[in-house]
Amino acid sequence: MKSILSSRQTVLALATVIALPAAPVLAGPAFDACAAQASSQYEVGFESIGMETWDINTSAAIKACSEALKQEPNSAQLKGWLARAYFANGDTAKAVPLFEEAAKGGHVVAQAIFGDMLITGDGVDVDMERGAELLQEGAEAGFALAQNSLGLSYDFGEGVEQDYNEAAHWYRAAAEQGMAKAQSNLGLMYQEGLGVPLDYVAAAAWFERSVEQGDVSGQVNLGKLLQDGLGQKANPTRAAELYRLAADQGDMYGQNNLAFLLENGEGVDQDLKEAAELYELAADQGMALAMHNLALLYEDGRGVAQDYARARKLYQEAAEGGEMRAAVNLGLIYMDGLGTAVDYDEARKWTEMAADKGQPIGLNNMGHIYENGLGVDVDLALAKSYYEQSAAQGYQLAVDNLARLNQPATGGKTKSK
Repeated sequence: MKSILSSRQTVLALATVIALPAAPVLAGPAFDACAAQASSQYEVGFESIGMETWDINTSAAIKACSEALKQEPNSAQLKGWLARAYFANGDTAKAVPLFEEAAKGGHVVAQAIFGDMLITGDGVDVDMERGAELLQEGAEAGFALAQNSLGLSYDFGEGVEQDYNEAAHWYRAAAEQGMAKAQSNLGLMYQEGLGVPLDYVAAAAWFERSVEQGDVSGQVNLGKLLQDGLGQKANPTRAAELYRLAADQGDMYGQNNLAFLLENGEGVDQDLKEAAELYELAADQGMALAMHNLALLYEDGRGVAQDYARARKLYQEAAEGGEMRAAVNLGLIYMDGLGTAVDYDEARKWTEMAADKGQPIGLNNMGHIYENGLGVDVDLALAKSYYEQSAAQGYQLAVDNLARLNQPATGGKTKSK
């Protein structure tokens, strides 16, 4: 999701103070055993023993919490913790009814997790409004997980009206409790100037806090900030180090970004073979941009043996995944007959896909198609319209094509990088 801090604001405003519920009274050994296996570190009274959902030993937690719930069948906490254990084990059918009861009983863990499930449709029918209501209850009770998720709801307008001020408020509330992902998300708000003043130093500072906890989103976001030199001198070497930390945790963004630096020798020695391997890892996770980047290597035979068929397949998967630069390049493969027969219909199909999304190179190349009658009737007026749309975005080749549209020379086209 999000994450970065800026020198113009070295002192950050404090989030609104939220009344926290009193620490619960432990009911006995069985209750304590369940808490030790399934509580959250953000729950009041369980900070020292609580853990992330993915760190739960599900078999031990289910056993301990089932036994505890037999002794205290009306305990909302025990229901919520048992539901969390089932959820961590991938058993949403058993988790959902327990989450329902626990959330109604005011258990903040249940409100946070079940709220997210309703928003994303994870094991239940999507009900964003109800999900946001549950997150609001947990957030107002001071639970960091609910606060961060409510921030996301306001950030993206899921179940509530989009409101960047509210998003930043709830991210901050969770970030100040030490939640790494919320720190990263608040950093992104500063980086983008959403709900808070644009402040790269503030962004970097929040990213750093997230990085200190080993959070992959913080690592990637701080790495990108340093790579681009936003608010400070560019530092591709540290960016590469941060990307590698994320990549080593299996994060596809870290893998793709590190591969890009390795491909281009920025901050690290150029290593096309490792770049291809990392792009492959990210592509295998469904990252369209990584598919596109790997396709470029296969098309050009850099770090891998040249393979137009593989490049074509990757471009198509990336384009279908929303990466319009891949659609441009796939159009060019069919237009130029690289590893396949020239196919102007396919060329136009993929190029038009990119143009319809406003991609400037796709717009220019559609102009080229209609100017030169590649599988279509020559239509200079339509060609000019495409060139104008591309030129309006500052794409220089389109500017040049407009300047010589009525001259005999053939219009230009280019590969999207």
